[in-house]
Amino acid sequence: MPVQSRAVRDSSVHFRLLQQYLVLLKKYPILTKSVTSGILSALGNLLSQFVEARKKAQKGAPVSNIDAAGAARYAIYGLLITGPVSHLFYQLMEVWIPTTDQFCVVKRLLLDRLIFAPGFLLLFYFVMNILEAKGWTDFEKKMRRSYWTALKMNWKVWTPFQFININFVPVQFRVLFANMIALFWYAYLASVRK
Repeated sequence: MPVQSRAVRDSSVHFRLLQQYLVLLKKYPILTKSVTSGILSALGNLLSQFVEARKKAQKGAPVSNIDAAGAARYAIYGLLITGPVSHLFYQLMEVWIPTTDQFCVVKRLLLDRLIFAPGFLLLFYFVMNILEAKGWTDFEKKMRRSYWTALKMNWKVWTPFQFININFVPVQFRVLFANMIALFWYAYLASVRK
C-alpha cells in the first residue's frame, strides 16, 4: 500500500505574522507603527473598560455597555499621534544622542522622561479632550485634577521600561515595544481621566 506524503508547514502562524510585520515595517515604517499603535491603544482602552466593568459587577453595581466611541478615540490617537510622533522621537534621539556619546544612557533617559513624557502626556490630554468634543474648561479641570498624578505614575511605571527601550531595543522596534507597555498604560489613563 503506497503512502502519500503530506505537505508540512514550514512555519507557524506566529512566525509568518512576524515575518509579514517585519516586511511592512521595513517598507512602510511610519504607517506600520501608526496602525500598530492605533490597534494597541484601542485594546488598552477596551481592557480598561473590561476591568472597570468587572470591578462594578463584583460590587453588585450596574455595569454599562462597552464604549465603542472611547475605543475609537484611543485608536485615532494611536494612529495619528502615538505612532508618528514616537517614530520621529526615537529617530531623532539616535541623531541627537548617538550611542558614541559618553553619557548617552543617562542623556537619553533624561530626554525621554523630563522632556518627551510630560509633553506627550499633555498632548494626550489635549487631543482626547478634542476627540471627546469638550471645551477648554473641561480640559483645564482634567489637567488640574489628574495630570500631575498621571505624570508621576508615568515616571514610576515607564522609567524602567524606557531605560530598556531606548538603550537596548533596536530603533525600528522601539515603538512596538512601547506600544506593548502602553496597552496597559492606556488602560490606566482611561481610568484616571474619568
